Amino acid sequence: MYQIEVENIKCGGCANSIEKALLKVEGVDSVKVNVENGIIVIVGDALRPELVAKLTQIGYPEKGNNTMACQAKSYFSCAVGKFG
Repeated sequence: MYQIEVENIKCGGCANSIEKALLKVEGVDSVKVNVENGIIVIVGDALRPELVAKLTQIGYPEKGNNTMACQAKSYFSCAVGKFG
């Protein structure tokens, strides 16, 4: 189990995008996103660096590693999560 604190989580749309993306990673059994605290709890035997890379790819980098590009990606991921 991993607990990862990330940047850019704004709403349930973000949480939906994060859950969908991480559940596609081999070895991930479950994902729980705490929107208020920006904390994601991942259960499974996936490797942490792979999870962090996937989160960064969709705009939710680990706390302290935010960039303008990640912020822009997070807005797109959020919109997809709201409507997808």
